[in-house]
Amino acid sequence: MQVKTNNVTGAPSRSARSTAARSSVLLHAAMAVTGLIMILFLLAHMYGNLKVFEGQQGFDGYAGYLREIGEPLLPHAGVLWILRVILLASVLLHIFSALTLWHRSRHATAGKGGWRYESRKNRRGVQRSYASFTMRWGGVVIGLFVIYHLLHLSADVIAPGGASASPYQRMVNGFAIWWVLCSYVIALIALGFHLRHGIWSAFASLGANKSLSGRRFLNQLAMMITLVILVGFLVPPVAIFAGWVN
Repeated sequence: MQVKTNNVTGAPSRSARSTAARSSVLLHAAMAVTGLIMILFLLAHMYGNLKVFEGQQGFDGYAGYLREIGEPLLPHAGVLWILRVILLASVLLHIFSALTLWHRSRHATAGKGGWRYESRKNRRGVQRSYASFTMRWGGVVIGLFVIYHLLHLSADVIAPGGASASPYQRMVNGFAIWWVLCSYVIALIALGFHLRHGIWSAFASLGANKSLSGRRFLNQLAMMITLVILVGFLVPPVAIFAGWVN
């Protein structure tokens, strides 16, 4: 794509800079919207996981119900596949937006990071943000765990503790093993850091960060949603490992 330049200085014209800025704004908005879609999925998934306390009949019945929604108007598991496509599209768009914005940031600073000011912790003036440590690498950890998680509990390809046609039994078999629980906890820690900053950033990108009180509210909201999700996801596997669910 040819970029319009100023005839005198050779720098990008005002219209070109404006188009690039709008594009970045759209990418931030895309990250925010897709992130919120994934948060809604996490809350729904967390609710489903808590069904494990209803026993095998309740948990497997809920798993079967998800595949029967919309019948006979839609084929078996039709609604579930629609939700999967929406979620997959959200994940891909989220990753694409994040990588594009990261590449632009690196290109703008010639790969040297953001040069702002010198401090005791940053003698060279390079300021590494909280997000740089949690969002990028945390996202990688979460992505790798999701692949493993799907192969384990959805596809039953990986079967620590033993394979089973029962979703309930696959969950119980897996989380009765210490290293499965540990990998889950590590992924949840990464998810927690990612959510804590991501929720705040999403609402800020959508224009909610307008005042000091607004920022305070967004921080509290981000922390509350993060804690709800983390505790909700952590309770079932810990209960299984402790022998309270079998």
